Amino acid sequence: MTDTQSTGAAALYDIINRRRDTRREFTGVPVADEVLERVLLAAHAAPSVGMSQPWDFVLVRSPETLRAFRDHVAGERDVFAAELTGERAEVFARIKIEGICESGLGIVVGYDPTRGGPRVLGRHAIHDAGLYSVVCAIQNLWLAATSEGLGVGWVSFYQEDFLRSLVGMPPHVRPVAWLCVGPVTELPDVPDLERFGWRARASLEDVLHRERYRLR
Repeated sequence: MTDTQSTGAAALYDIINRRRDTRREFTGVPVADEVLERVLLAAHAAPSVGMSQPWDFVLVRSPETLRAFRDHVAGERDVFAAELTGERAEVFARIKIEGICESGLGIVVGYDPTRGGPRVLGRHAIHDAGLYSVVCAIQNLWLAATSEGLGVGWVSFYQEDFLRSLVGMPPHVRPVAWLCVGPVTELPDVPDLERFGWRARASLEDVLHRERYRLR
């Protein structure tokens, strides 16, 4: 490996390890157009089953739409919180789950299963391969955003029909993620869910199997 390759590899691993699900750190400063385009191009460069490229990106900046989604998410958070008791309820109450209005930019990522035609090469046996492709695009976006000094928060407390209607997606397109994107004051050293005691990161050995799945 050359020195240039070694430096590039080190930078990539650094970005992977610094990536965080961001909430409270957004500054509200708008993302520069040229930076946003680079991040979206990185997402669009993701691998996809049968080269179907089944993703769509809806950029949301309207304060009215941001507030409407924030209020919906708050309601869904309350639904989840009502199912918790004791220590779990106390821990969850300290965790901020959104950042929707604070970031000033939402990117809704959709999955269009019709993209690429009725017979997508490689999807005949694994129907969800198209959905996996969209998640690859999200990961590309997240890593590119991290390299640009941006934070990303993946909001998952929503009803799909609500979000689909809010941003005008047609019925066959599935909203996979609302991503809060924007400049941040910092990226935390420790993920919030770990820092607040919701869950700790497992070791690689806990999830690694050799030759065959090892029952625990």
